Amino acid sequence: MARQTALKVAVLSLVVACSAAHAGTVSVLTSFPKELTEAYKKAFEAAHPGIKIEILNKNTTASIAYIKELAVGQRPDVMWASAPDAFEVLARDKLLQPAPEVKNTQVPAKVGNYPINDPDGMYYGQALAGYGLMWNTRYLQANKVPAPREWADLTKPVYFGHVSISSPSRSGTTHLTVETILQGEGWEKGWTQMLQIAGNCAAVTDRSFAVPDGVNNGQYGIGMVIDFFGLAGKYSGYPVEFHYPSVTAVVPANIALISGGKNADEAKKFIAYTLSREGQELLFDPKISRLPVLPNASFGGKAPANYPDAQEIAKRAKVQFNTDLSSNRYQVVVSLFDQMVTFRLKELQAATRAIHEADRRLQAKPNAHGSELLRQAKSFAYSSLVPETMVKDEKFLNLFRQNKRDVEVAKQLTGLEELWSSKAKANYERARDLANQAAALAK
Repeated sequence: MARQTALKVAVLSLVVACSAAHAGTVSVLTSFPKELTEAYKKAFEAAHPGIKIEILNKNTTASIAYIKELAVGQRPDVMWASAPDAFEVLARDKLLQPAPEVKNTQVPAKVGNYPINDPDGMYYGQALAGYGLMWNTRYLQANKVPAPREWADLTKPVYFGHVSISSPSRSGTTHLTVETILQGEGWEKGWTQMLQIAGNCAAVTDRSFAVPDGVNNGQYGIGMVIDFFGLAGKYSGYPVEFHYPSVTAVVPANIALISGGKNADEAKKFIAYTLSREGQELLFDPKISRLPVLPNASFGGKAPANYPDAQEIAKRAKVQFNTDLSSNRYQVVVSLFDQMVTFRLKELQAATRAIHEADRRLQAKPNAHGSELLRQAKSFAYSSLVPETMVKDEKFLNLFRQNKRDVEVAKQLTGLEELWSSKAKANYERARDLANQAAALAK
């Protein structure tokens, strides 16, 4: 009896201790790098000694899947990421809950024409971001490569082998970069440009931060990145520069309360802290270098000299980002990019190299038949496998929104992706052969 009583007391004490520890812990699901998350964790815990922050680091696509797989009461408390369309997906699936008390009333309603906070109150802008080009100045000088100013510049032969990008299926910020180009140029022209750029890429990395790390250390010359990667490198002293092309968009990086999390009350305090002036000032740390949702002028001179102004960038940006459009075709874009680029990069590079060589020879020695072959080669290499009419088809889009655990759904998606992959390979090989034929006519 005594032993049983002692055991019960011990178990009860452990349960109480675990509950107490659990009650004071906020689980934050985020794709953000350690430099940012550790800064907020340290500052928040110092201001709220009774609450601990637990960081769960996953890329945005994996984060969505992770939340969907967990039952109510077992989910993380906070979602914190750059992709507004990802938050639209979570809101649509009723995986977020409003927390109006966390809002900072000093935050402007919009950046340009884009709402900083979700109009339905399901998520809140915590920082602002644009998309652009970062480059290593020493690398470009050593390789005699000019600094790019527009996305279209990266399609030129001079950039072959000098560009890097991450996969949008592994990086929410890269998905936004790709989607910005698709919205700015239109679906067909946008994919043509994206495939031409990808053909010039030296690598498609698994994670978004591998691109700026590679540019910072001179492994790559140019990276297609969200602005804070380029700005953090620059303000941290690396020999890099960053530029916003005209086809860019300024949108919020968001934070939200997850429905069915463990500790909503403590989570709300953390979200409110990130939106406060104190929390916003952390964004100016050189290792973070993000654009605050509060105006630069509101920090009383604490913003670094010549720090980018999000509102000014938004005025110049040609793209008014359409979150609904992006979220509706989210899975199609990431899957198509993987099948045409990520998994077929070598074939695309080979086709692009042959096209550049044929182009060079035909400019030196024009040939009508050669020019026609080259036109065909470019069409095979740089055309989307999904026409715009199909990406507007709700039945087609809905296939990608369904539960992949469903055997029939998984079978359909796998079959479609295998078709895209094999078609891309065949197209790139055909493009390379046609380009080689064109080049031979210009000898």
